[in-house]
Parts: sequence; C-alpha cells; structure tokens
Amino acid sequence: MEHFIVSARKYRPTTFKSVVGQQAITNTLENAIENNHLAQALLFTGPRGVGKTTCARILAKRINQKETQDPNEDFAFNIFELDAASNNSVDDIRSLTDQVRIPPQTGNYKVYIIDEVHMLSQAAFNAFLKTLEEPPKHAIFILATTEKHKIIPTILSRCQIFDFKRITVTDIKNHLAEIAQTEGINAEDDALHIIAQKADGALRDALSIFDRVVSFSGKNLTRQAVTENLNVLDYTTYFETTEFLLNNDIPGALMLFDEILAKGFDGHHFISGLASHFRDLLVCKHQSTIALLEVGEQIKVNYFEQTQKATSEFLLKGIEIANECDLKYKTSKNQRLLVELSLMQLASITAVDEKKKPQRFIQPPQPKVTEKNFENATKAEATSSPKPYPNTSEALNANSETAVAEKEPSNDASPQPEQKQKSIPERNAERISALSLKSIQQKRQLQEELKKREVKTEKLPEDPFSEIDLQVAWKEYARLLEKKGEHIIASHLDMVLPTCKHNTIQVSYPNETIKVELERSQQYLLNFLSKKLNNHSLSLTIDVNENHQKNYVYTPREKFEKLREKYPIMDTLKKTFDLDV
Repeated sequence: MEHFIVSARKYRPTTFKSVVGQQAITNTLENAIENNHLAQALLFTGPRGVGKTTCARILAKRINQKETQDPNEDFAFNIFELDAASNNSVDDIRSLTDQVRIPPQTGNYKVYIIDEVHMLSQAAFNAFLKTLEEPPKHAIFILATTEKHKIIPTILSRCQIFDFKRITVTDIKNHLAEIAQTEGINAEDDALHIIAQKADGALRDALSIFDRVVSFSGKNLTRQAVTENLNVLDYTTYFETTEFLLNNDIPGALMLFDEILAKGFDGHHFISGLASHFRDLLVCKHQSTIALLEVGEQIKVNYFEQTQKATSEFLLKGIEIANECDLKYKTSKNQRLLVELSLMQLASITAVDEKKKPQRFIQPPQPKVTEKNFENATKAEATSSPKPYPNTSEALNANSETAVAEKEPSNDASPQPEQKQKSIPERNAERISALSLKSIQQKRQLQEELKKREVKTEKLPEDPFSEIDLQVAWKEYARLLEKKGEHIIASHLDMVLPTCKHNTIQVSYPNETIKVELERSQQYLLNFLSKKLNNHSLSLTIDVNENHQKNYVYTPREKFEKLREKYPIMDTLKKTFDLDV
C-alpha cells in the first residue's frame, strides 16, 4: 500500500512562480536575489497557511543556487530551521549565535529560518539583538511569525519586513482545480468555491479540507458532498428563505428554519449567513460592486435572478434586522424565538397595509356668500358696463357656458392658485348690471334665490345638568388620564371637586403651578365634559387660593389621620394593638 502524503506537503511550492497569491512578495525577493540586493535579516509576517515558511525555504535554496546553477542541489546543510515555540530560551539563542560564526562548506550563505519567532522570551530577544544587527557576511536570518505585534521594536527595526496577505477565494479555487485535475478528480466549480470560502484565505487549510472531502466523496466531488461533509448551509437554503420572506410567507420561513435546526445547524450560523446573503444580493444591484461577489458562475446567475425581485430598501432593512439578531443571539435566553421573531420581521417588510393610505380629513373652508358681499360684487360689475342679458334664464345659460370655459386648463405653464367653483346665482350676481329696470328685477330675483340657498349653521345642544353629573364626568376624565399615564394631571383633578354656575365650571387650587398645568390641557377637558354632559357652552375658571383646604392625602400618616377624623375608633384600635403607622 502506497504511503499517503497530504496535499499540503505533496504540492508545496518549490519555486517562487508556483507560490499562490503572493506575487508581489515573490517578485521582490526574485529581483533582490538577481540584483544582489538582499537584506541579511528578513521578517515574514501574515496569517497562517499563506506561504511564509514555504517562501523562506525557497529563498534559502535560491540564494545558493545562483552560483552553482544546479537544479538538483538543495543545499540542505546550509539551511537551519529553528522552532521558536519550543526553543525559546537564552541558551538556544546562544547556541545559534555560536553556529553563525562558522562559514558554510558549500555555497555562499548559511540561512537560519526561525519560525514562530514571537514565542521567544524577552531575554532571548535581547541575546539575539547584536547578532541580528551585525551578522557575518555568510549568514542570512529569516524570521517568520503570525503575530508581529508581539515582537519587540528593536528586533523589527533590524529586519526588512514582508507582509503576506490572505489568499483570495479565486486563487485558492483555481489552485484546487489544478490539483483535482492532476489527481483525476471530477470536481464541480461550486464545490471548490465552497472549500475556498471555508478556508478563509489560508491555502493550507483549503488543501486539508480538500483531502477530507475527497476521502468522503471519492473521485466525484459535488457541491452537495462538500456541504454535507463541512456542515455548512448551502446557497439554496438562503435562496429559499429569501423567497419566503419576499412573498411574506411567515409559516414557510419558520418551517424551513425548523428543518435547518433539525439537521443540526446552529441558529447563529444561519442568521449570520442570511445577513451575508442579503449583502451579496445588494452587491449585485450595482455594476461597479459585482466584483465583490465571490461565488461560482452558476450561483452568480441565481443571485442575479433573485436580486431583481428584492428592492434595495428590503435588503438594507434585512441586513439591519439580521445583524441586530446576530448581536443579541449569545445573550438571549430563548435563541430560537429570537431568530423566529427576526424572520417574522423580515417577512413583514414588504407587506402593504391598505388601511394606511393617506386620507384627507380636513376640507378647506368655503367662503360664505352674504348680502354685503353680493352688493359689493354688483357695484364692481356695474363699473365694467357688461352687456345686459334680456332675462334671467338667458343669463343662467350664458354663465353656464362661462363656467365650462373656466374649467378648461389654460396654456400658461405657470401654476395658478386654486379658485373656488362658484354657483350659478353667484356668478350671475357678479355679471348683472344695475343700470336698467330689468336688471334691478333680475337682481332681486337672484337675492331671493341666494337666501334660499344660504346654509344655516346648526345650533349645538346645551342640555341642563346637575353638579353631581359634572363631578362624575370630572372623575371619569381623571381615570381616563391615569390609563394614558398622565398621573400628574389626574392627581390635580382629584384634589378638588368642581362647582358650576351658569355653564361656567369653577375650581380653586392652592398654587399657581397647578393652575398653569391645567390651563394647558383645559381644552381637552372641556371637549370631554361637553360631549359627556351634551352641553357645548361650557367654560372653565381656575382660581388660586393659598388657604385652600387640603382634601387629599399622600403619606401613610396623612391617610391614618384622615381615617381617624372619619372613624375615631381607629385611635382606639391603634392603642389596643400597639400599632405603628
């Protein structure tokens, strides 16, 4: 049985050209070697699995190959690797500095690769300073670390720093596709894309995931196999969820979420993934941001189809709700309910309530036609000498035609103020001249017609009521204020009982502050009392009397004194049982 070698070791790059995703750094190192412009102390920093140690080994091999040009020579005896995580003491560094003095037997350089250099102790760093600053001509130090901030500044200032970046999803996917082709594995593009996303910029992690999924599915690598093995939610789950939300289908969204929980997925993972899905849909809305969408070609088509159905307002509101749920998830005692409530809110974003359409409740006031206005209009019309009409019916017909002409829009582009449509008698009254007997007769006829048409205002009721009825309505209004949470005004109303004289309600309070507060809300009080007592001629008079007798209690002592005045036996009860207030 052939020994299995993991892909991370089997396909480790051996040249700078085969390094994935770090072209800027590899070109810089290649040019430095060609131009003999290489520093003697280098620091490679960046996240895990991006090629720091690989580039250090390639560099160590390349600087000695420049002289021999032998591709088979690896100069293994000139390369020394030290793991600072387990060799972090001062003695380890002193042993290293002793070896540095000895020149190489073959080649021109001895290369010392110190991995995880941030694990060195403070004393070991100090022991390494002098050697790092002035090393021998044949020594080159390459330091590698994932946590540059833990290295002391005196070490950083002596090194040439190279920052390795995370490898993009596209680069990882293309590299996995090359390996799959080499291994004879039929891999779907979406499956490789999910692996690349799961790796989070680390190529070594991607290769490890690739080996695991291949062991699970064999030579046929599908998207379904990848999602099952990695325990990740498929794109189709989020597409289905979004369809339910756009259609305001709350039961469908809740049942789908229940299926997701039944499969063993975490609700936190689901809601954060849904927020990312909304973000990807929003990215598809604009041509300039499509490059930010890191998905496969087939999935990209699905995103384009769904983004046509979802508005930008829905997506922005959805991201806000999902993000709020994400933040509250860990502190929530009922996490499932929190996610379900968020799904209900998301499904209600696009719901349209017909009852909330704007309505016009207040009509503009209509000017009232009076005899004085009519006479003024007649005098003004008389000065213009219009052509008199022979009779009233003819005047009415002519003015009807004028009314139709007035309704037609003018060609003038400037907006005109809205004019009130006048009735036929009013328009005739403006046109009839008073210079003939016939016109005077017409004027009288029109005056009589206007009097018939005049709308008389209905007089509001003023039913009589007793003082007890007033006090009952007064108390009822105070209870209504308490239900609304306006306890201060309610307590002021409870302090005194009103009296009434000729539809004028009179109350007296001990200070000016209470009077001012009641005056601010007296209109609401009068409206309530007018409807309750069916009397719309009520008025309210509020007086200030500092000697006003106090008939309200607040403290327990005041309540007891009030009860003792009414029931003297309370004092006997207190003394008999030795009670305290």
